[in-house]
Amino acid sequence: MRRLYLSATAVFWLLVIVYWAGSRWWPAVEERPAVITDRMIAPAELARHALPEDCWMAIRGHVHDVSAYLPEHPSRPSVVLPWCGREATEAYDAKNKGRPHSAQADELLARYRIGTLLVDKPR
Repeated sequence: MRRLYLSATAVFWLLVIVYWAGSRWWPAVEERPAVITDRMIAPAELARHALPEDCWMAIRGHVHDVSAYLPEHPSRPSVVLPWCGREATEAYDAKNKGRPHSAQADELLARYRIGTLLVDKPR
């Protein structure tokens, strides 16, 4: 019985060490991979998604569904929510006090891309 206990304990700690070492040397699996679609989204459809639980934004010509990210966003919701359902490139580029978002923010934003904003052509 003692041998079984010692073997199980050794296997347990070996698995803990392998898990710990593996998480340090291999990158974690992305929770949300970048999804790029060719879906064209009209401004009227964009405007229908202007709620905190259904928030789409157009940034640099691409539409992003940021609903799932809003609770994780580092700033207050009152900073982001007015841009739901709207073209938000200027707000994204200017951020708070004129500082641009980081390269990491741009990479994160790409994960939420759902389509391209359809721009009306002048007649």
